[in-house]
Amino acid sequence: MRISKFTYTFFLLLISVSVFSKKLKEGTYRAVLFINETTKLPFNFDVKYEKKKPRIIIRNADEKIVVDEITIKGDSVNFKMPVFDTEFRTKLIGDTLQGVWINHYRTSNNIMRFKAVFGESRRFLFSSAQSNPVFEGKWETIFSPNTNDSSKAIAVFHHQEQTDFVTGTFLTETGDYRYLEGMKHENKLYLSCFDGSHAYLFVVEYQNGELVNGKFYSGIHWQENWTAKRNDNFKLANAEEITLVKNKNEALNFSFLNTEGKPISLNDQRYQNKAVIVQIMGSWCPNCMDESRYFAEVYRQYKNQGLEIIALAFEKTTDFEKAKTQVQRMKKRLNVEYEVLITQQTGKQQASETLSLLNNISAFPTAIFLNKQHLITTVHTGFSGPATGNEYELFKQHTETLIKNLLK
Repeated sequence: MRISKFTYTFFLLLISVSVFSKKLKEGTYRAVLFINETTKLPFNFDVKYEKKKPRIIIRNADEKIVVDEITIKGDSVNFKMPVFDTEFRTKLIGDTLQGVWINHYRTSNNIMRFKAVFGESRRFLFSSAQSNPVFEGKWETIFSPNTNDSSKAIAVFHHQEQTDFVTGTFLTETGDYRYLEGMKHENKLYLSCFDGSHAYLFVVEYQNGELVNGKFYSGIHWQENWTAKRNDNFKLANAEEITLVKNKNEALNFSFLNTEGKPISLNDQRYQNKAVIVQIMGSWCPNCMDESRYFAEVYRQYKNQGLEIIALAFEKTTDFEKAKTQVQRMKKRLNVEYEVLITQQTGKQQASETLSLLNNISAFPTAIFLNKQHLITTVHTGFSGPATGNEYELFKQHTETLIKNLLK
């Protein structure tokens, strides 16, 4: 049998790719995203192989993010972040990856230069020593101080014992800043996080018992100043008093399509005489993903006792098919068994208009607790996730008390 020139060339190409495709070296890498030429946002990841397939495990403090959508062709190494619509496009040069991180949620300032070097386990390239833990504890924080956009937060930092290594997070009235990791160097604190959606860098100085000259960078599209002072008694607004119910005697209802294109309503038989948690979320939102992991566990625990959960997804697109793809990725990755409905709407304003029984939706996520008559009993704004430690444990205890009362 004769083989055409085109077929022969195609087979040669396949052979060359299979023979000459490079292999990611197994071990630890230090990665940086370039905010500018002098300011770099570092994080670490490990490469491991399972059944000859590479896995990238990104580390932020106690968090480990497994990346398994990896394509290697020749010297090109491209990988998508799980759940979030972001990706890396890189070249493998020796033991170094160089390329870009692309955030598809944004239409501008959405591409950051990226470099990862094999064999470097340090996050920030400072030497560690036995530390004076001046950053330990709880701090009353102001972002954008002395401006109309100023906002309060609680910073919580933890020194690893007798080292300069520090972990922590910021709690706000709309959610937490998740897992931050870094170190103290001289009188400065450096913290960073990369989770596929957030690309955060914090730098601040310790002077006379206060934190001053703080800089917060979110990718290349946002930066702001911040300051903080020690205050163990500072509290944020009660998360259940931020969003209010206009009429507590009116039942909540809505109808949207699920990921199979079927209209779902609270009036459906499945939800009759059931306590329901309505989750206002988006698959693009890291705090929403933390809440979804928790709610997925809650649903498995209480569904046989009469609890239902419905998520309303306010995605970054109004296109049903594109939103469906993102939501399905999220449901599969997080093992979410409850319905996630595609609203084909975006943003807090449209969420507020959709849920007109509430005075406003000020945060993703927001959780609405309904009794068996589908009257709103509680609205919880924001989410204190696992990075907040004790706050997360208190949230879980409080939430499960609410659920048990609704199921009575």
